[in-house]
Amino acid sequence: MINTKQLFTENTYIVAVSGGVDSVVLLHMLHEHKYDNLVVAHINHGIRKESYKDEELVKDLAIKYNYPFKVIKLNLGEDTNETMARLERYNSLIKIQKEYSAQAIITAHHQDDVIETCFINIIRGTGRSGVSSLQSTKYKIRPLLHVSKKDIYNYAKNNNLQWNEDITNQDLTILRNKLRHKVLPKISQKDRKNLLNLIAQTEYKNRQIDNELQTLLYKGLHKGKPVLSRGWFVTLPHDIASEIIRLLLIQNGAIDVDRPTIERVVVGIKTKPQGKQLQASGVDVLLTKRSARFKKRSQTDKKLV
Repeated sequence: MINTKQLFTENTYIVAVSGGVDSVVLLHMLHEHKYDNLVVAHINHGIRKESYKDEELVKDLAIKYNYPFKVIKLNLGEDTNETMARLERYNSLIKIQKEYSAQAIITAHHQDDVIETCFINIIRGTGRSGVSSLQSTKYKIRPLLHVSKKDIYNYAKNNNLQWNEDITNQDLTILRNKLRHKVLPKISQKDRKNLLNLIAQTEYKNRQIDNELQTLLYKGLHKGKPVLSRGWFVTLPHDIASEIIRLLLIQNGAIDVDRPTIERVVVGIKTKPQGKQLQASGVDVLLTKRSARFKKRSQTDKKLV
């Protein structure tokens, strides 16, 4: 059931385990496939009072499977939104990856997550990229993307696995939870299959478009660095300029890039004076007279603007 095409036994991988059913199943499957070079990573966000129970469960699993265990404890507080929590979690996992010189991070995103993320991104206005944004990459491997939530639950029960249910997953004021509990159960298997096919087709087309955009973008960069020529940029049609900015933001570590953010950066580069700095989804864009310099926000200033 697990897709192991991107995994090689000679490499070290960080497997992110929250203590929920998805990641508990993922860890069990990896262990069953005899992957020994794993580091079990748990991020305790410090959002829920009972989060210590998740940490204890994951630690016990790491000991049971004889894997190294690494925890990073954050203190985000109960008012932290989903976007900030995800950004902090991602940055923490990257720290662990660097600490262990690991090839990649393995996460337990599954087929239902693919559909939910597609819907969320359409609602948020992320455009074509958001339809197929949840996929495996060289450094972030998601071997369960073809597995449904139903199959994950069945696997957990058939193998007598223990996991913790996050009570916040029942909060229907959160868009993802509303989609999960109210929308996805009403989608027929036929419509689900059609939707997944559409997402796959969009992913293929997006790769082709991004390759063409990358070729175009190279003409506007200074020696291949993330330093964009403002003189070249202002000559682009607005739609193409927007696609170029989306690509640059993602390549420089932006998280949750939506249409309003892209629009603000495009207009800012074309109109704002030198010395101004734009902040977009974890990336700083410093404007000089002739260029726009893209740089991932430092760890000391991660505020999303």
